[in-house]
Amino acid sequence: MLKIEMDVLDKNNRIAVHNREHFEKQNVLALNLVSSPGSGKTTLLTQTLKQLAQRVACAVIEGDQQTTNDADRIRETGVPAIQVNTGKGCHLDAQMVHDATHQLGLQDNSVLFIENVGNLVCPASFDLGERHKVAILSVTEGEDKPLKYPHMFAAADLMIINKIDLVPYLNIDIDACIESARRVNPNIQIIALSATTGEGMEEWLAWLESRLCA
Repeated sequence: MLKIEMDVLDKNNRIAVHNREHFEKQNVLALNLVSSPGSGKTTLLTQTLKQLAQRVACAVIEGDQQTTNDADRIRETGVPAIQVNTGKGCHLDAQMVHDATHQLGLQDNSVLFIENVGNLVCPASFDLGERHKVAILSVTEGEDKPLKYPHMFAAADLMIINKIDLVPYLNIDIDACIESARRVNPNIQIIALSATTGEGMEEWLAWLESRLCA
């Protein structure tokens, strides 16, 4: 079992290296958005695209086990999107991203958002060739998720705490959530926002702009 797992990850990592070289050659900022189901990834993404796509070319790869619902929502913003259905699979892999990017035909100096399958376990182990993993955690999930799923938050460069407009109605300690994340990843950056109300979105957009400049 161990050998099979190592062989699968080795093959994936080789394709991820190829993806990363391709993205770097075109100066594509590739972001892997990871979270549990219901965190608000797609809502955050659609609101982001409505503002960001006015200034820079964007494209989206949508990962789900079934349906094209999320890709349909993305296309309504005018941004091209490819839906990748994984069936029984619980994550995207580098080959799926490779195939999808060739269908999209990425523009130079653009942003590629990869919305992974809702899962805080498997996607942590699979490099897609992205520049950054962005972990999205909604306040409805509780403050201890980084401690329960440490590998995901250790691999992420940024954690977005979403749905902060619901904090007054919940028993959640945002400071404790931040502390939990930094216990597993002292270098993780953290942004708290509400994709629904727009609170905190300017900080997220500024983070994106800074990565584009870099």
